[in-house]
Amino acid sequence: MSLKQFMPSIEWLGKYGKREVKGDLSAGLTVGVMLIPQGMAYAMIAGLPPIYGLYASTVPLIIYALLGTSRQLAVGPVAMVSLLTAAGIGSMAEGGSETYIQLAILLALFVGLIQFALGVFRLGFLVNFLSHPVISGFTSAASLIIGLSQLKHLLGVDLDRSHHIHEILIQAFNNIGQTNLATLGIGLAGIILIISAKKINRSIPGPLLAVLFGVLAVWGLDLASSGVKIVGSVPKGLPSFTLPSIQLDTLQALLPVALAISLVSFMESIAVAKAIQAKHKDYKVVPNQELLALGLANVGGALFQSYPVTGGFSRTAVNDQAGAKTGMASIISALLIVLTLLFLTPLFYFLPNAILASVIMVAVFGLIDYKEAIHLWKANRGDFWMLVVTFIATLGLGIEQGIAIGVVLSLAMIIYRTTKPHIAELGRVPHTDLYRNVDRFQEVIDREDLLIIRFDAQLYFANVNYFKENIEERMTNKGDKLKTIIIASESINNLDSSAVHALEDIVQNIHDQGRQVYFSSVKGPVRDAMKKGHLFEKIGEKNFFMSIQDAVNYFDNKEEEGNDKVEYVMQTNK
Repeated sequence: MSLKQFMPSIEWLGKYGKREVKGDLSAGLTVGVMLIPQGMAYAMIAGLPPIYGLYASTVPLIIYALLGTSRQLAVGPVAMVSLLTAAGIGSMAEGGSETYIQLAILLALFVGLIQFALGVFRLGFLVNFLSHPVISGFTSAASLIIGLSQLKHLLGVDLDRSHHIHEILIQAFNNIGQTNLATLGIGLAGIILIISAKKINRSIPGPLLAVLFGVLAVWGLDLASSGVKIVGSVPKGLPSFTLPSIQLDTLQALLPVALAISLVSFMESIAVAKAIQAKHKDYKVVPNQELLALGLANVGGALFQSYPVTGGFSRTAVNDQAGAKTGMASIISALLIVLTLLFLTPLFYFLPNAILASVIMVAVFGLIDYKEAIHLWKANRGDFWMLVVTFIATLGLGIEQGIAIGVVLSLAMIIYRTTKPHIAELGRVPHTDLYRNVDRFQEVIDREDLLIIRFDAQLYFANVNYFKENIEERMTNKGDKLKTIIIASESINNLDSSAVHALEDIVQNIHDQGRQVYFSSVKGPVRDAMKKGHLFEKIGEKNFFMSIQDAVNYFDNKEEEGNDKVEYVMQTNK
């Protein structure tokens, strides 16, 4: 790997000019302003003091900007990863305690090392095993859990920490009479302010306006004395360099959540990076390099007291809309956070927790993807039920269990679809050499003496029996007039040893019935496997054709020759 491949920023830094400066400065300041309240709010989701959200918004942003291939992706704390962090280490230590903080930092290091290793070994394709319906169901359920977990801050009541939605709702209902009306009023006002700003213009920093409103309201009306809970003293200064304490038993306990965060955060990041890159033609997002960049961003962040980070949907969209041209926008955002840590943290003393809760609730409820469920109900019922099962499992069993069930569902669907792939019986389109599915096109010519089969998948041990049974069933349906089977092989990309043996059995069975079998459009790798398995000799090289029509013409010519010979014999006997 060249230096330019490892550090894509070299390319845009070499061409950096006034046009880029203007866009990056505007976007960097906009996202930085947005990131201050969001970072603090997401740290609360993770069970950490708000200051750790700001720590996570410094070093990781700079490292990703230099190493990442996306020029608009806004890396930092996000709601999903924050919730996964809380779910993973919540049972290991008391939220907000020193032990809990150290575990969160160690988790960032562990996540970073896993992502870096996945990038080095080019394993970015692993996220493909998480299907979109599963992710949609998991994200929607997790968003509900995240949002409702903030009810205690919105209502101003003490509720036990839980990642099960029914427990949260029961507790909230039982304590509804203790609601602090001032706290509820501030929280609702914050929600209205953020939503209104977003509707007017997405680049308006609604969360920051809500923060300013909350601070001024609490300070000016002395609402803290009325029971409105505030952030209080926020440590001043930059995060110090520390090496997380690494113990084998702790790493083993963190492994499940570290793997979950590594894959889910990368998937969230690569999805939004590719979506934004589609609008920009001057660079390309490289998944494995993204893993390296995110991995090192988490490793570097862990050395400066950061918890796990990734690319966020909302901030990336704002970054792009505000004019970001390169990773310099993220560096500017990080520098704004640095200035905040150095000089502005005292301003957050009167910040009410209800405002941070409003920031979280608006952000996460926007991730509930009910439109996808409606679309899948109409388009694909199987995918719809995958979404529903993942959604219900996440709500009822918890975040980690929900994503585990989602992974299992995705893998099960992959296995099912490869073991029972699409098989089509083909007929000729009149007046052409084209062949189409007889079940889909009524006008095609389906001959009684020919069976043309197309198998739309690789042929391997898991689907060979399905292939054999399907051919035998279709041969039976054709009846005694069937003379030849043509296997259209253009969609078969590979054969394993089981498939070679199965084809040998199929061919032998067809020959035993006094019928012929032809193959058309056989691809190179499949032809190689057939030669190694000595199928060519058993099938006969003359029975392989470039196209279906070539095979049909050969069959018709043989039939005509056979009829001529029969007629000649009958005439000589006379």
